[in-house]
Amino acid sequence: MTTASTTGTAAIATRPRLTERARSERRLGWMLSAPAVIVMLVVTAYPIVYAIWLSLQRYDLRFPDDRKLVGLRNYGAVLGNEVFWQDLTSTLVITVISVVVELVLGFALAWIMYKAIFGRAIVRASLLVPYGIITVVAAFSWRFAFDPTTGFVNGLLNTDRSWFSASWTSYLVIIATEVWKTTPFMALLLLAGFTLVPDDVVKAARVDGASAWQRLTKIIIPLMKPAILVALLFRTLDAFRIFDSVYVMTRGAQNTETLSILGYNTLITRLNLGLGSAVSVIMFLLVILIAALFVKGFGADLAQQRGER
Repeated sequence: MTTASTTGTAAIATRPRLTERARSERRLGWMLSAPAVIVMLVVTAYPIVYAIWLSLQRYDLRFPDDRKLVGLRNYGAVLGNEVFWQDLTSTLVITVISVVVELVLGFALAWIMYKAIFGRAIVRASLLVPYGIITVVAAFSWRFAFDPTTGFVNGLLNTDRSWFSASWTSYLVIIATEVWKTTPFMALLLLAGFTLVPDDVVKAARVDGASAWQRLTKIIIPLMKPAILVALLFRTLDAFRIFDSVYVMTRGAQNTETLSILGYNTLITRLNLGLGSAVSVIMFLLVILIAALFVKGFGADLAQQRGER
């Protein structure tokens, strides 16, 4: 028997057996959550299954009599189209840059909120104001601010730049809007992570001569990994489905079209339910893939940490 199988057998043998009380509490938990689970399955499962069914058909509302089951041809048409890959690239650019910037700024803001001595409630409330603004309203505000004729940004920077006439400046404004809007959300989740770090451990490291950088990288961040996982996962999935800001500012012009806008244009503008549903299903699968990668990567790291303890 190999070492791995021996270890696995030993772990199963030493696993504590559930008591009758624990089993009854588990059954009660399932019974209490069953109504909510059933409602969620009805509300979410049916649209997903119906979208998958539509994606297997040639179904254009402009030609309702030409409806036909075509199997995976819609997926082949979507994946073989250069527009899809260009929109996927745009989506990934916005997602990666905005999430990385939000993580850094959110960590700094969370540290400020955690360490604030005077006016802690005021500091936290003021930092969370942008997140309370509706996304469409925030997008319109930034669009008007960067408008070359009515905006005030060009006046402040003493320039006459047309921000939405070039690809990189359009990306800059869109990402800045996302960062301004959702960094407080990231900071709020990371603030909860700071409560997982025992003050005694940090003080002991300081007494032992650890520098501020060593305390941050060797103690604080490793202990905050569960909160960082939640923050990154939630924000990455949200950023990957970005629609409002891009639609309000550019409507996908200057190569800024995202997968959500592609699906919207295919479904609503072109009335092609088959291809539009295929785009939506592919996005759904990509979201599941991103979530699985995050959970697998961070989960393995967290399991290793627990094993070392």
